[in-house]
Amino acid sequence: MQTAPRTRVASLTVLLGLLLALMLAGATSASAHAALLSSDPAQNAVVQSAPTQIVLHFSEQVTLATDDLRVFDPSGKRVDSGPTGHNGSDDTTARVALASGLAQGTYTVAWRAVSADTHPVSGAFTFSYGHTSSTTPVAGEQPIKGTTLVGALYGGSRTVQYAACALLVGSVALVLLCWPAGVRRRSVQRLMLAGWAGLLLATVAELLLRGPYEAATGIGQAFDLTVIQRTLSEHLGTMLVVRMLLLAAAGVFLSMLGGQNGVGRPAGDAGDSVEVGEDGEDGAVDGAAGIAGETDPATERRLRLTLGIAGAVIAIALACTWALADHASVGIQVGLAVPLDVVHILAMSFWLGGLATVLVGLRTPVAEGGIGVAQVRRFSAVAMGSVSALVATGVYQAWRGLGSWGALTSTTYGRLLLVKIGAVVVILAAAWMSRRWTALLGSEPEAVAVTEAATAAATATAEADPAQTPADEPDPVRRAQLERQDAARRTATAQRVREASPARGMLLRSVLLEVTFAVIVLIVTTLLTNAPPGRSVSEQARAAGQVQQITSGPADLTLPFDTGGPGANAKGKVSIEVDPARVGSNVLHAYVYDSNGKPVDEPELDVTLTLPAKSLGPLPVKLSKLDIGHWAASALQLPMAGSWQLSVSVRSDAIDETTVTATMNVSA
Repeated sequence: MQTAPRTRVASLTVLLGLLLALMLAGATSASAHAALLSSDPAQNAVVQSAPTQIVLHFSEQVTLATDDLRVFDPSGKRVDSGPTGHNGSDDTTARVALASGLAQGTYTVAWRAVSADTHPVSGAFTFSYGHTSSTTPVAGEQPIKGTTLVGALYGGSRTVQYAACALLVGSVALVLLCWPAGVRRRSVQRLMLAGWAGLLLATVAELLLRGPYEAATGIGQAFDLTVIQRTLSEHLGTMLVVRMLLLAAAGVFLSMLGGQNGVGRPAGDAGDSVEVGEDGEDGAVDGAAGIAGETDPATERRLRLTLGIAGAVIAIALACTWALADHASVGIQVGLAVPLDVVHILAMSFWLGGLATVLVGLRTPVAEGGIGVAQVRRFSAVAMGSVSALVATGVYQAWRGLGSWGALTSTTYGRLLLVKIGAVVVILAAAWMSRRWTALLGSEPEAVAVTEAATAAATATAEADPAQTPADEPDPVRRAQLERQDAARRTATAQRVREASPARGMLLRSVLLEVTFAVIVLIVTTLLTNAPPGRSVSEQARAAGQVQQITSGPADLTLPFDTGGPGANAKGKVSIEVDPARVGSNVLHAYVYDSNGKPVDEPELDVTLTLPAKSLGPLPVKLSKLDIGHWAASALQLPMAGSWQLSVSVRSDAIDETTVTATMNVSA
């Protein structure tokens, strides 16, 4: 009798295995959130010959659209020519050709790209040809109306997916591991269905919104087939499609879980006929109305095990669709980060989704089929294991994402992580209280006695009133009256149970507190997945170490350079010292070192200063060579206070040259 269900479960398992293999084949290895490391021409550089192309170098592989790199001349006119693409076969670069006959002045470069971890990144910078100049604001680069709405909807869809996944996986895990009879409760069934439907709808929403969100366009393009096709061609699009296929399998699984004889037999939230055992459990758990209804216990256990394995495979595969399309799939130790992220997601789902299911079960008295003390204790053990897994994997994720203690407070990722940790601490405190109330609930035998007495009284009242047994065609008015009387009896019974067992009410409140802060954790988790990890931010800051700021006193700047030419002097660093970095006369020293840190002579070294806020400059600095790799200017006049831009041009041979920049504050 059970052969067909087991065959369907086996087929689902094979299908899920193939989907998992597809997801693993799409995993990549890079650093989380692409960071712009350098550009040619360099940011804020002043070049003396007209460039023919713009090349950007990123910290990881990026996906580009044909219009992702745009270049504007001083008047705001676009001067890029042709589509955006990679520089040769290097997919960590972006390149676009420039039109000929460029006028001298300051050019603006605006760029967008999609990181290997599926997150879009963007930015802009300027460089100058010949000399600096003023620029004209580009109307076409202003935010498009509706992009804020798209961003809010896109982030909301991701939050709903996390919550729905926790609800789906956690509720199924709870009824399979802790409360088998709960699957017959309509309230639990609605919880499972809400998780499944919410995850499916939110996944479709993310698929439709991904294109407008990525391109920073309006919501009107959500149903543009060209935009949708581009999303489907991306790694994230593949994961979203796989997730929807897994949800189709999950729908079949839920129908099997709720359709095996006694399982899922329609039962009202307060109308089930149950038998309360000594430990407060639903007597149907171990009786003939268990998972398999009228089947023998051995068949029941085999079927429950089969459903458990199928559910575990679906849950793991669903978790993989996040782990393989987010921060865990790129960066350091991908082989370890992905499985640990899967464990993190599953532990979160078991804990938070299980909490929501317990909350629903606690709202119904045990006498009417609500969750009992024994089931709450079982979940408490599962929750403890889930919390341990969450802490262990969370610590690893924090180390991997932050990279340093300083990033905990200096980056958005770190600050969001602190908020998440605070919310988790509150949940743990509430969980501790829940365990205390659970222990007290188990030590209140009089509550069970009152429950049984209330149930017996209600039953006796119903049997004593023959009018409550309507004829084949009862009077509608009388039927409504009977229904109101029955509802009043159930309300009175529940009230007596709550009064007899105050610990159950306190347990309900502490679990509600856990669920409330769980929602906060899910929202912060969504924000974390959209924020660049602290390690990535630090890497970008080091790569862009050309920009440094000194708040007061002498300026001491170190600027790495690479002219791209041959020889040991083509790559190294320039150390600039400006004393006292105040308005008036200053002394500037420039030291040039090769990649080994040894002083090196360069054919040419030029320094200029610009004060962009006052449109002042560039002012050339007259340098005198004092020693190998050592230049100085003893009468550097700085006429105004402010944030000055210092540009250093290094030429390593007759043709190879580069310009690097830094920012220093000059005080009055």
